[in-house]
Amino acid sequence: MRSLQDALYNWLTIKIVSDERLEDLAAAETEKTFLEMLTEDHGLSNIEIEKDEIMYYVHYDQDGERKKSRFPRELIEVMLDQMNAEPEKFVNYPQE
Repeated sequence: MRSLQDALYNWLTIKIVSDERLEDLAAAETEKTFLEMLTEDHGLSNIEIEKDEIMYYVHYDQDGERKKSRFPRELIEVMLDQMNAEPEKFVNYPQE
């Protein structure tokens, strides 16, 4: 993934799902993969999430500087909202 903004968006979206659906192993594995992209490909560390009524803020260190990106909650939570609205479409299957 080339763009840091895209990598942060994808990681944050699946992190929100993974944090809410603790039994969802696929979400946890996907979140781990995106986090590795952030740390290994983009050199991020000390990643922290903050949210308010409107936005998610992702704080991180990169190249010796503390930086911040922001994303609308509506955009980040759309996947989780879909899963909650139609749980029959997002069944967790046991690990083989």
